[in-house]
Amino acid sequence: MSKKNKMKIVVIGGGTGLSTLLRGLKNYPFEITAIVTVSDDGGSSGRLRDDYDIPPPGDIRNVIAALSDTEPLVEQMFQYRFANSVDLGGHSLGNLMLTALTDITGDFSHAIAEMSKVLKVHGKVIPSANKKITLHAELMDGTSIEGESKIPSSNVPIKRVFLVPNNVKPLPEAIRAIEKADFILVGPGSLYTSIIPNLLVKEIGDAVIQAKARRIYVCNLMTQKGETVHYKAADHVSAIYKHVGQPCLDAILVNDVDFPIPIKENYKEENAEPVLLDIDKLESLGLEVIKKNIATIQSGVVRHESNNIAKWLVDYAEKFNVR
Repeated sequence: MSKKNKMKIVVIGGGTGLSTLLRGLKNYPFEITAIVTVSDDGGSSGRLRDDYDIPPPGDIRNVIAALSDTEPLVEQMFQYRFANSVDLGGHSLGNLMLTALTDITGDFSHAIAEMSKVLKVHGKVIPSANKKITLHAELMDGTSIEGESKIPSSNVPIKRVFLVPNNVKPLPEAIRAIEKADFILVGPGSLYTSIIPNLLVKEIGDAVIQAKARRIYVCNLMTQKGETVHYKAADHVSAIYKHVGQPCLDAILVNDVDFPIPIKENYKEENAEPVLLDIDKLESLGLEVIKKNIATIQSGVVRHESNNIAKWLVDYAEKFNVR
């Protein structure tokens, strides 16, 4: 299939969920654009963010690695994390390389583009903002938290999250990709700290609302301590709608296979559980509910099975005459 005829897919998110999904999608004839959150302020990313006044590179690094088509050793080097050093301890080489390229090119998005060339990335990787931003949360008890890394540590339900500054502008290529997309996949990933921050960039949220593409939320498999305790599938969607300001999805892709009891017990100890499917409420939100086997278990951790999702998407696209 020529590039001209490739299905145009925009994936919006961040964290482990996004990079896991992209590893499967890159093996299919899709023209992929990943719009990635840049609100992280913890660990190596947070240190570089504060020291060099740049967007945090960590989620971007993981997406570049996921979409790369380079020698395994090169990817391993890019993801290498230093230890036992006062200055370099905790930093990944990829984060340092992106920081250096930002200094060389004078622009974070240019650094991403150049690194994408070096690592032969399938598709485009675009930050949702090209400047440093801070994620804040207002909790149900009226208190506020500043900083993405601190939000999940609260045991109080989240009322809303917001960006500072709140008028950050997206890169034009992010908006163009959304406008030209055949399908937009929102998620998977941490709801309040990986997915919603992208949509809080107003022009991105508005573009998704107005998009002609089929817009699909790839629902999380498990609830998350500090963010979505006891959330059902419809609660995730409602939170997205609340922050964007109006409905912005056409369908939801959910897992329909149960997990072994020992796995669920392990997650229960972390105050997490499988996301329950409330079909009636989802349909009342106007969503097509798509139930598929989209989960796998790796070393006791529940993950999305990205190859199954990619195969499903190829078949699903035929319903809309998109190939």
